[in-house]
Amino acid sequence: MIELLLQAERALAVGLLDQAEQLYRQAIERDPRNGIAVVGLARVALERGQERTAWELASQALGIDPENAAAQRLAARLAEVIAWRGETPPGAAGSRAQGEASPGAAEPQAQTPALPSATPARRGLIGRLLRRH
Repeated sequence: MIELLLQAERALAVGLLDQAEQLYRQAIERDPRNGIAVVGLARVALERGQERTAWELASQALGIDPENAAAQRLAARLAEVIAWRGETPPGAAGSRAQGEASPGAAEPQAQTPALPSATPARRGLIGRLLRRH
């Protein structure tokens, strides 16, 4: 399991997002409660510019392991970015009370959101943030 996670980390580090996603998903198939692999999927989503999906995955990792520092930092930072844009972070107080989707919510709640297989050009977080409102 550790070797699989290390391979995924190496793939992510060099921008091989599809390969990293596949390896993290293999780790989750072997151990569905592997918070490290779920955080890895969140990082893949973030690299693809999918902040909401990344936030949902980081939150899912916190549900598995509330002490996961990487998940804590990632979820907090993404919630901050989403709020800074004037949007309500998914799962924020009042946005989805007791399992109900908020009106106009574009994203359904999913246990493990599927990431698209197409990989757009790799963009950094700073660049994406500067292009926002």
